[in-house]
Amino acid sequence: MQPQYQMGYDRAITVFSPDGRLYQVEYAREAVKRGTTAVGIKCSEGVILLVDKRVSSRLLEPASIEKIYQIDEHIGVASSGLVGDARLLVDRARVEAQINRVSYDESIEVESLAKKICDHMQVYTQFGGARPYGTALLIAGIYEGEARLFETDPSGTLLEYKATGIGIGRPAVMKIFEEEYRHEMTIPEAIHLGLRALHAATEGKFDVQTVEIGVIEMKNPIFRKMEADEVKSFVDKVEFETPEGEKE
Repeated sequence: MQPQYQMGYDRAITVFSPDGRLYQVEYAREAVKRGTTAVGIKCSEGVILLVDKRVSSRLLEPASIEKIYQIDEHIGVASSGLVGDARLLVDRARVEAQINRVSYDESIEVESLAKKICDHMQVYTQFGGARPYGTALLIAGIYEGEARLFETDPSGTLLEYKATGIGIGRPAVMKIFEEEYRHEMTIPEAIHLGLRALHAATEGKFDVQTVEIGVIEMKNPIFRKMEADEVKSFVDKVEFETPEGEKE
């Protein structure tokens, strides 16, 4: 229950509280914190994205749940939070990438695209009649031989990471990354670390049907989603290494 003096400040996005807070933006962040876990990792050979799709019913077709998207040949995105909001931002990002390609005859820089998306998200924290986006994105790509990984926020804040996570499992993911991340990792090593982080975040409740992996390699900077057979080989290895006492 909110204190009485706060209740008048969460009615509109344009009203600051006396202590300088925008409650609607904070509520949007809470929507992200309740979303499925998504992970991004930069390494010496490229950048990867991993997500837990959280299949809540055996009647649900796992393939219908999409949490990783291709934006351009060299850029991919993972989302957490409200799926509809994420899809709208993904469509906008694709348009921005194509506008840059048509206007300048070259692919868009990863940082430029991330800033354009965050500028758009920030607008919805400043004007009445709309709400903030209830989603966060991990934007990964390779441009001119450099791997980049950005995290967006419902407020429009943009941060670049070596490795990060968003969603409900972020604390468990960041704990593992803080202890074990190395930039010298290969792509397979980074995927293994990311899956171990997802395993911790989901308390072991994941399998090949609920995990999605996107990869961009330095030697061939084309974003691709891994096929189920590839994902299974990594998932099986993580599950094999898990002590019996930790399994559900």
